[in-house]
Amino acid sequence: MAIKFNQHKGAAQKNSVTAYQYRDGDNSFRLVGDILARYVYWIKGENEKDIPLECLSFDRDKETFNNKEKDWVREYYPDLKCGWSYATQCIDGGNVKVVNLKKKLWEQIITAAEDLGDPTDPSTGWDVKFRRVKTGPLPYNVEYQLQPLKCSSRALTDEEMSLYEAVKSMDEVMPRPTPDAQKELLDRVRGANSTEVDETLEKEFQVG
Repeated sequence: MAIKFNQHKGAAQKNSVTAYQYRDGDNSFRLVGDILARYVYWIKGENEKDIPLECLSFDRDKETFNNKEKDWVREYYPDLKCGWSYATQCIDGGNVKVVNLKKKLWEQIITAAEDLGDPTDPSTGWDVKFRRVKTGPLPYNVEYQLQPLKCSSRALTDEEMSLYEAVKSMDEVMPRPTPDAQKELLDRVRGANSTEVDETLEKEFQVG
């Protein structure tokens, strides 16, 4: 089950909700709904396409690795490491979008919330304003800088409240795959049962 903002410790599939696209320079969105805590592996699929697979050793609710479910990725790729991949939703441009969070930015939001309060509250929450700055020539040479002095509290507008009230839980937006489904996809990717990955099955593992 996904967690509320004030329960968060800090440490899929395709659907009608689109993903928020980070832009160079100034960015702004309003966070809504709960937070999906998870780690993912990236597996090379057909046509060299990277496929995200959730780490089933990680407990979404407790934000801990407890190894209660069979993690087939570890079985097939023992040297592969999973990465932090928390997600939530936001209102941006009059639409609800999935936000695949950036860890450093998220840490800044959590720190700012100590003074500004819960950013997801519809009455007292605040717009998250930050800058995306290139720090070098490579794609990952990017820094996210929260601008807390610009993150002022405001109530959602009537239009935004309509969107807020229709927001689904992140567990519905990005359901946790079963070990059997994970194994089936891995077998197909590895060519055990088929040379192609079934599109319907692959959708279960999409990030957003």
